[in-house]
Amino acid sequence: MTGLKIAVIGGGSSYTPELVEGFIKRFEELPVRELWLVDIPEGEEKLHIVGALAERMVKKAGVPIRIHRTLDRRKALNDADFVITQIRVGRIEARIKDEKIPLKYGVIGQETNGPGGLFKGLRTIPVILDIAREMEELCPEAWLINFSNPVGMVTEAVLRYGNIRKTVGLCNVPIGMKMGVARLLGVEADRLHIDFAGLNHMVFGLDVYLDGQRITGQVLERITSGERSGVTMKNIVDLGWEPDFIKGLGLLPCPYHRYYFQTKKMLEEQKEAVKKEGTRAEVVKRLEEELFELYRDPDLDIKPPQLEKRGGAYYSDAACSLIHSIHTDKRDIQTVNVRNCGAIAGISPDSAVEVNCVITKEGPKPIAVGDLPVAVRGLVQQIKSFERVAAEAAVTGDYHKALVAMTINPLVPSDTIAKQILDEMLEAHREHLPQFFQKGRTRAR
Repeated sequence: MTGLKIAVIGGGSSYTPELVEGFIKRFEELPVRELWLVDIPEGEEKLHIVGALAERMVKKAGVPIRIHRTLDRRKALNDADFVITQIRVGRIEARIKDEKIPLKYGVIGQETNGPGGLFKGLRTIPVILDIAREMEELCPEAWLINFSNPVGMVTEAVLRYGNIRKTVGLCNVPIGMKMGVARLLGVEADRLHIDFAGLNHMVFGLDVYLDGQRITGQVLERITSGERSGVTMKNIVDLGWEPDFIKGLGLLPCPYHRYYFQTKKMLEEQKEAVKKEGTRAEVVKRLEEELFELYRDPDLDIKPPQLEKRGGAYYSDAACSLIHSIHTDKRDIQTVNVRNCGAIAGISPDSAVEVNCVITKEGPKPIAVGDLPVAVRGLVQQIKSFERVAAEAAVTGDYHKALVAMTINPLVPSDTIAKQILDEMLEAHREHLPQFFQKGRTRAR
């Protein structure tokens, strides 16, 4: 049979219908023959709910995509052409801990930044590397498309400690920013081009073009002209920006920059939100319960619009467009996480960066931007240092490396607080961090 076999690790995710919709829309150009949805035993119920919805969606669309649901990862990986990873090790309960514990110490609790991002990486990286090892054996020519957060740190780890050549980290933030600018200007998104460069959740729009004309200044003026910037995400509160700061910066910030440039305000906002509705993870847990109630409906055969509240807008566009462009050697420009290869000066050539790339059948080719503006260069390099040390700690289970990673993160105010948070979070996540609790391993005293 002709066509592609795609394995989705974490197939029971509430995001999967978004992905299925993307493959249905592109079926004529991207002939997916088999879509394997894989999950763990704890996620089996959700896997079957999502799998049944996926089957109804492809039936309604009249496309011959065969949906498989399985707990056997190796079976799904065997002879796959593309492998998509969208996992959350420890599930939503782990995210709640990632967000709650730092707040006790007056530190932002967020799933991909600061202490929460560190611990999500420590839990996720060993699992992704296990998947990469299985891919070497079962589908050595397949592409690994990783959506699992923190994408930058995970991509860094796969590039440094994995043996697979074909790997790309993917995030919906750049495409979300582009769509936000399009809405702000009232234009079609395909008329816009943005030069993106930086790291995952630390990416900047260096310049914005409309129909080939540079309009960066106009866009920056628009995002600072009101109380809200208009370029944000469902999971990040939009506090607006200080106009003179953005004017001086001269760059389009991503939504996650609020954690670094508006730290005090974001921390206070988090504390108030926790009092009113709980952490973002607890809000997401309620949203997911509502979504899965919808997914259970045997008459539902489309992606429900309520999924947009989940925060993953444009997920399918990012994933399916990347796979389509690799498969067809389209050579268009997309923003992905890849090996730097000199694209951004001042960052090691072998490190992961998030940058515009030309997408070919041989993979993404990063477009060189040279030095980042001096105003943001240091922050980007600091986060890259954090990612590299954190990835090493995740692989080795070295307590001291984890402490260094925690301390050098700009959201953590001191080594003492870093140690307190680290010790409590290690205990809280012990079940999913066996590398730190092996016999003879040096830990906190």
